[in-house]
Amino acid sequence: MRKNYLLTPGPTPLPPEVCQAQAKPIIHHRTPQFQTVLKEVSEGLKYVFQTKNDVFILTSSGTGAMEAAVANLLSPGDTAITVQGGKFGERWTELCFSYGITAEIIDVEWGKAVDPKEIEKRLKADLKIKAVFTTLCETSTGVTCDIEAIGKVVKDTGAVLVVDAISGLGAIPLLTDAWGVDVCVSGSQKGLMLPPGLAFISVSEKAWDKVKESKCPKYYFDLKAAKKASDKTDTPFTPAISLVIALAESLKMMRQDSMEVIFARHKKMADATRAAMKALGLELFAPTAASDVVTAVEVPAGIDGEKLVKTMRDTYGVTIAGGQSELKGKVFRIAHMGYIEEFDIIVGIACLEKVLQQMGYKFALSAGVKAAQEVFLK
Repeated sequence: MRKNYLLTPGPTPLPPEVCQAQAKPIIHHRTPQFQTVLKEVSEGLKYVFQTKNDVFILTSSGTGAMEAAVANLLSPGDTAITVQGGKFGERWTELCFSYGITAEIIDVEWGKAVDPKEIEKRLKADLKIKAVFTTLCETSTGVTCDIEAIGKVVKDTGAVLVVDAISGLGAIPLLTDAWGVDVCVSGSQKGLMLPPGLAFISVSEKAWDKVKESKCPKYYFDLKAAKKASDKTDTPFTPAISLVIALAESLKMMRQDSMEVIFARHKKMADATRAAMKALGLELFAPTAASDVVTAVEVPAGIDGEKLVKTMRDTYGVTIAGGQSELKGKVFRIAHMGYIEEFDIIVGIACLEKVLQQMGYKFALSAGVKAAQEVFLK
């Protein structure tokens, strides 16, 4: 028998309370009982999103909410800025192309965050730009972008700011209304501590003006249909009932902790992880904009990065993430979001040390564990 540890940037571990909530007998979704759950979830989502605007629940992965944002805000032939600093920034561009939108691409070196001044420059150069698509945490590189600063740049323009917060929501600060985020999308399987299957999208009044004008085709992801149903405490189509009931439980847990406590916990997990990596002589991939969601680490010379991740998972039951696309085999990623505590991180670091030692990488054994413990003891 082997115990498994999940330290990936989605899906993340599930609290026992969430597992138990999913196991409850199914109920019908067109009933007062489910309406009660929807009301509770609606208020909880507004709290986590830090918004007074509607937050709609979609039955899909987070990418469904990203597609909904593009399809509902724009029309074929429109122009939008897409910030590409990793695999998920590239997804915004791919979605725009799929709907006939012209993407004004800002390419950012992987491992770095976009400069808000570059966005400002592009907006001033083309007043017809209707949306700016950005990413809170670029999970593929472990970078957090300065959404607050970008919000100030976009706020007084004709464009709307759209943020992919799929991996960042509920883990690192995002003040949707205060920072001028017009559309925020997220998913269930990361900071919200649920299985994959739910997506969320908040829409500001400024964004609703774009929704009313949009001529892109949509049906399942039509936000006007979502709002019509939401105003009646309902959903336009059959929801993932058990996941919504589990969501009510996870949101309840988050409100009991408070967002401030949750953010502080994630920061400590990230600080401990990064301290451990440095103690092992490893280089962070994104040292200047490192995210408190996931830490990307460069694979040391002479070590097979893919084998490292595979051995930790298949031999010892500790699952971390490898690199994506051009970073495949070059970095590994340790997530520290959601239902993660100190000793999950300690186990992950201890396993990493063991496998690195077996693969011939030289360092003082237990140096990483010691460094992490010193952070946790502060």
